[in-house]
Amino acid sequence: QVQLVESGGGLVQAGGSLRLSCVASGRTFSSYAMGWFRQAPGKEREFVAAISWRGKYYADSVKGRFTISRDNAKMTVYLQMNSLKPEDTAVYYCAATLGIVSQAIKGYDYWGQGTQVTVSS
Repeated sequence: QVQLVESGGGLVQAGGSLRLSCVASGRTFSSYAMGWFRQAPGKEREFVAAISWRGKYYADSVKGRFTISRDNAKMTVYLQMNSLKPEDTAVYYCAATLGIVSQAIKGYDYWGQGTQVTVSS
């Protein structure tokens, strides 16, 4: 069992940056593949980025602007978001799985409560 708590969301102007953090509980954080997803109003939740020992993966819409990283000692995964656009506005969720890293929602077993990111034009 792992619990995830996101932070770092907020209001930013287009072109700005934010860094999201997700702190995990539990003793085997390094064994988990971690993902970030987002859900905009009226839209389905979508994949943003993921990280595991296999590598890092990004949605095409954020590639080159967002960077996912992790600090296993701090049991934290980060999402650095640069060059933000109004279409990046969404609730961002952190997710974890002991399975293979995935871009699918159903590939993750544990979810945080989300943090709101709002990008103004």
